[in-house]
Amino acid sequence: MKTLIKFTAIALLSAGAFSTANAADENNTAPGLTAAGAPLGLHGVDPVAFIDLGNRVDGSASYTAIHDGVAYYFASEANMKTFKKNAARYVPENGGFCTFGVSVGKKFDGDPQYASVVDDKLYVFLNEDIYRMYQKDPKGTIAKADENWIEIKHTAASDL
Repeated sequence: MKTLIKFTAIALLSAGAFSTANAADENNTAPGLTAAGAPLGLHGVDPVAFIDLGNRVDGSASYTAIHDGVAYYFASEANMKTFKKNAARYVPENGGFCTFGVSVGKKFDGDPQYASVVDDKLYVFLNEDIYRMYQKDPKGTIAKADENWIEIKHTAASDL
């Protein structure tokens, strides 16, 4: 029985099951796994198009890259390659959770329909009302979110 448990644990580790669980705590992802075997981040929107072009463009599963256990979709192979060269530049801030929510110590869904690019960093928000609240003090909200993110990054949303 011990051998079976040990084998199962090794199989899960090698399959990335534990890193996916951690990714779910630290990154806002869609439920389930993509065909690439990782949960989908940024609602499938291409982060390179968002930051470099200022366009909210849906990506395609045909162009998928995985970073820190999260799958991101891209509108083109070129965007996917750009992401792979410097993924940290393109992933949404605060793990893709709502920046305003993080500024008050919570992890809410970040919807790329309500987003802001500030200093080449992508911030997403829960909904239009929350986005409008952010617009009243963008720098203050971002500063508070940066401060809180250090404290809540490794905490499950349900525990906040």
